[in-house]
Amino acid sequence: MYTIEELQVLFSERIDLEMNQINLTEPRNLYNPVAYALGMGGKRLRPVMVLLACNLFRKTVDNAFPAALAIEVFHNFTLLHDDIMDKAEMRRNSLSVYKKYNENIAILSGDAMSIMAYNYLLQSNSANLVEMIRLFSKTALEVCEGQQFDMDFETRTDVSIPEYLNMIRLKTAVLLACSLKIGALTADAPQKTADLLYKYGLNLGIAFQLQDDLLDVFANQDKFGKKIGGDIVSNKKTFLLLKALELADGQSKSVLQDWIFRKEFDDVEKITAITEIYNKLNIKSITEECIDEYYRSALTVLQEIDLPEVNKKELLHLGEMIMNRDH
Repeated sequence: MYTIEELQVLFSERIDLEMNQINLTEPRNLYNPVAYALGMGGKRLRPVMVLLACNLFRKTVDNAFPAALAIEVFHNFTLLHDDIMDKAEMRRNSLSVYKKYNENIAILSGDAMSIMAYNYLLQSNSANLVEMIRLFSKTALEVCEGQQFDMDFETRTDVSIPEYLNMIRLKTAVLLACSLKIGALTADAPQKTADLLYKYGLNLGIAFQLQDDLLDVFANQDKFGKKIGGDIVSNKKTFLLLKALELADGQSKSVLQDWIFRKEFDDVEKITAITEIYNKLNIKSITEECIDEYYRSALTVLQEIDLPEVNKKELLHLGEMIMNRDH
C-alpha cells in the first residue's frame, strides 16, 4: 500500500497538470482564479482520503483520480465562496480569491468549480458511478445546509452545542466521510465496508472541525495560515464560545455578552479579553476532551472494518494526522 505521504505526492503531481491546463483555458478571467484557488496548496487531505480508500482494496489508485479531483475542486469551491461570505482576506497565507481578483469574478469562478467537480467525477470508470454521483450530490447539498445553519447562528443567541455539532457534521464532516466512501466505491469495495469507512470519516471530520475551532484561538498564526482569533472577532458560534457561555458565571458571562454585542471594538483587545475568559474556564482542555471523544469513536469504527490490520495502518495514520495537526 501507498503511504499518505506518497499519495500526497501522487495527487500533487496530478493536480499540477490539471492547473496548468485550467490556466490555459478561455476565458482566462474565469479559469485563472480557479487555478489560483487550487494552487494555494494545503495537505490535500480529502483527495488523499479518496486515493487511500481505493488503495485499501486495489494496488493501483489510478481509477480513483477523477473522484479525488472532484472532491478537491468541490472543496476549494466551498472555501472560495466561504471567504466571500466571511469577508476573509487570507487563505493559506495567500490573498483570498475575491481579494486577488474581485468578488464577482470569485463568485463566478466558484460556480464554475462546482460544475467542474461533477465533470471530473463523471470521468470515473466504475460500476458504482451512479451511487457515487448520488453520494456526491447528497454531500454537496449537506455542505450547503451546514453553511446556512452557520450563517443562521450568527444572529441567534440561543444556539445549543448539539445544534452546533450537527452544523459542523454537515458543513465539514460529511465531505471527509464522502471522500473515504467514494474512494472505496471506485474500487468496488463491499457495501458494508464502504459504509463503515463513511462512519469513520464522519467522526474524524467532527474532530477535525473542533480542532479547527481550537486552533483559531490557540494556534501559532504563522503555521495556521490565517489570522488567529477570526472566529472571536466575527462572533462565530464555535464550540469554545458556546461552552464558555454555558459555564461562565454572572460576571464572566456579562463580559462575554458585552463583547459579543459591541458594534465597535479593537480586534486585538476583543481577542485578548475573550481568550482570557476561555483560559479562566479551562475551555481549551474541555474542547480537547470533546475532540478526543470523537477520535475514540472513530477508532471504535475502525476496529469494525473487516480488513487486515496492515491495511488499516494508513487509516490510523490519517486519524493521527488530524489529531496532531497544528495548522
